[in-house]
Amino acid sequence: MAMKPARLPVPSGLGRLLVLAVVFVCAACGLVYELELVALATYLVGDSVTQASVVLSVMVFAMGIGALLAKRLRCRAAAGFGAVEALLALVGGLSAMALYACFAWCGQSRSALVGFSLAIGVLIGAEVPLLMTLIQRVRCQDAGGAVADLFAADYVGALVGGLAFPFLLLPRLGQLTGALVTGGVNAAAGGALVLWLFRRDLSTRARWLLLLANVLVLALLATGTLLASSFERAARRAVYGPEVRVAVQTGVQEVVMTGGTGAGAGAGRGRKGSGRPLELYLDGRLRVSADNEFRYHEALVHPAMAGGPHGRVLVLGGGDGLAVREILRYRAVRSVTVVELDPGVLRLARTDPGLSRLNRHSLSDPRVHTVTEDAFDWLRQRGGAAADGRPPRPYDVIVSDLPDPGITASTKLYSQEFYGLAARMLAPDGRLAVHAGAPVQRPRSYWTVEATVRSVGLSTVPYRVSGRLADFSGAPDRAVGLVGPDGPPVPVPPGDEAAVPARRIKFWGFVLAARHRPRLGLAPDAPPLAAVTRAGLRADERGAAAGRIRSMRPSTLMHPRYQG
Repeated sequence: MAMKPARLPVPSGLGRLLVLAVVFVCAACGLVYELELVALATYLVGDSVTQASVVLSVMVFAMGIGALLAKRLRCRAAAGFGAVEALLALVGGLSAMALYACFAWCGQSRSALVGFSLAIGVLIGAEVPLLMTLIQRVRCQDAGGAVADLFAADYVGALVGGLAFPFLLLPRLGQLTGALVTGGVNAAAGGALVLWLFRRDLSTRARWLLLLANVLVLALLATGTLLASSFERAARRAVYGPEVRVAVQTGVQEVVMTGGTGAGAGAGRGRKGSGRPLELYLDGRLRVSADNEFRYHEALVHPAMAGGPHGRVLVLGGGDGLAVREILRYRAVRSVTVVELDPGVLRLARTDPGLSRLNRHSLSDPRVHTVTEDAFDWLRQRGGAAADGRPPRPYDVIVSDLPDPGITASTKLYSQEFYGLAARMLAPDGRLAVHAGAPVQRPRSYWTVEATVRSVGLSTVPYRVSGRLADFSGAPDRAVGLVGPDGPPVPVPPGDEAAVPARRIKFWGFVLAARHRPRLGLAPDAPPLAAVTRAGLRADERGAAAGRIRSMRPSTLMHPRYQG
């Protein structure tokens, strides 16, 4: 059946080019919406593999539904496309703000994530049939040629949108403003195509309704853009509390610091400027609390400093300088190399009055050398022979102070390949200390780390140290505590763990490894410690052994085993 040609204000060749240009813009905006949902879901919920799979599979399914529903609109393709684009711009543009609001004030965003994925997918899926109808009305051509032209513009637009999101929108505008601006571009392109190029296909009523709808959408998106900073501050206060001092988006992650500038429990409990202890959040996860970080860092560092020389030390991660603080308490330490991915964290550790006081200005010590690089890549480069053919100089102690293995972005840093590279950097009598996650809350993940370390030929001693319950603020993996009756976490006093039900305690899990079975203890020159004792370490070893899960398989780059 021949399609009635559209009455255009421009020649058909130019009209066809304009339609393809709008296809390009809409495809770019559609992919930005998808990537924005994936990125925000990863940040708010965690586990990027799972969240990406949920978002993309739901959206692809919804696109099929949208394509079927659009068949009913083909007889009014111009009006239908204008309505679809206005609605898509509104939903897609406000999606980031809505998801963040659900997370901040409702405590969860999974349902909203699925809902927005469905809605955006349906609207994106409806675009193609309607655009196919419009391009055929501009100039009728064979179906194969029209499909080829349409999808060529669509795929190129998707490429541009996919590159613009991580390299332009996210670093320059951020999640909220980037989505709002994308929605504005989407609404302007769709509205201009319909209200100008295909205006003769619209009734007067339809023209005014679409014009009003687009003006309203653009006004809402513009208002959202103007209020984005205030909204983000209010949402951040709802998530982190009212005392947010630092909130920066580095090239790697969002860094938020709350509370005062006190020294924390491990350094005298002095506090200045605020009654709340300093807390450091990375991508929404609580990584440091001045009230109890000393327990974590003492347990991570000091057992590894025993059992042999500790003159040369390598810290993988640890950009906050707190593990380095503990290492520098030994006079025998001659050099410390810190490999940290995020220069923003290193900068804060040196310059922020609270964090630099807490780490005792450890990163400014002349014995400390910092490297801004991915730990895996750095080990791979340094693990080979030097230019003169000599092997790299080994380290007496390696401390792996990295995010929890349950976070997908960290999976490769808990892989067999990673520990194999680390083992090559160990001196013959060197020790490797690994932060291995929560042995009680995530036992399979913890024992997978232990099995992975063993798989590279190292003998291991797993141990756990009691901390606080991690059931708030995005599943933190470091600073943990008991949840009090009103919600905020309260510390577990050292030695009082027996009075608390086991299910109410969060344990930090560690693995100490060496070429020969290491003995868990403290070095003769160990400084006075606030939380770790020799007797306590023996109990920590027994406690971890009691929960051992045998026959766990190691995690590799090709077969990661930390999800779930």
